[in-house]
Amino acid sequence: MTTHDIARVERTEMYLKSVLTIALAGYRVTTSRVAEAMAVSAPSASEMLKRLEHHGYLEPSAGGIRLTASGRQVATQVVRRLRLAERLLTDILKMELVAVYDEACKLEHVISPEVEARLDDVLGRPETCPHGHPIPKPDGTLLARRDQTLASLAPRAPARITALPEERTDLLRATLEAGLSLGAEISVEETATPRGPLIVRAGGARRTLSRDAAGQVWVASFTGTAG
Repeated sequence: MTTHDIARVERTEMYLKSVLTIALAGYRVTTSRVAEAMAVSAPSASEMLKRLEHHGYLEPSAGGIRLTASGRQVATQVVRRLRLAERLLTDILKMELVAVYDEACKLEHVISPEVEARLDDVLGRPETCPHGHPIPKPDGTLLARRDQTLASLAPRAPARITALPEERTDLLRATLEAGLSLGAEISVEETATPRGPLIVRAGGARRTLSRDAAGQVWVASFTGTAG
């Protein structure tokens, strides 16, 4: 495979991964959202998405762009390798969480099926990445989320944090700096404005978190009193 072919394969994988992760976050997949995720112009994203549709990886739908069966197979494989690489970097190499996504993105395209299987064994077949997001199974199965984002949590409803921002390092850093972590009990106390930051209670203290960050913090409700 030539350098040009490798670059083309990586670009295809990155676009398909973006479509999948946008959909998993509960958003309608549009050209503008894909362009933002890929840090490219809307015309560039549109051209690439049309090319992927032509090759049978994507198809239009009433709810926006969606993956075909073959497109989802590629995308879930990339996400699986990404999240196993994140586990390697945190569990074995002891890297800080804020650094692992960018490093894992460099590895996701070069991990062979043999290395992927060995990683899974060595890491103890983890079910989630270090941010708390599910790792697809070897057959591509990816369990649907049953939790919700902190931004959508009803006021005063107790919940537990199940996943932190993964792709947006700035939002992950802000979340960690606010003292929020996986497994922490949390509740929303108030919001300054409908689009303003959230005032939350966690660890017995009131904390402020931007709505953008709260939209990428996943929580599961439970019966009890948070923090």
